[in-house]
Amino acid sequence: MCRSIKTLRPPVLPEEATEEEIRAAALQYVRKVSGFRAPAAHNQEVFDQAVDAIAEATAELLAGLQVRGQGQKASA
Repeated sequence: MCRSIKTLRPPVLPEEATEEEIRAAALQYVRKVSGFRAPAAHNQEVFDQAVDAIAEATAELLAGLQVRGQGQKASA
């Protein structure tokens, strides 16, 4: 786990994760997996597509999670 990626669901976050927080976590994940902090120009498009896909999957995950004791789904 990348140490700079934080938990984005209640009760760890007092409120729902913002789009910015979700995208930042996705970016950190792609950086970690690819080994690039910033990709070369010829890899930029695929790098950005990966960040978008992971951010979308993360938002869907957070929207579908049921957090114990909250009686409702957590949402992104």
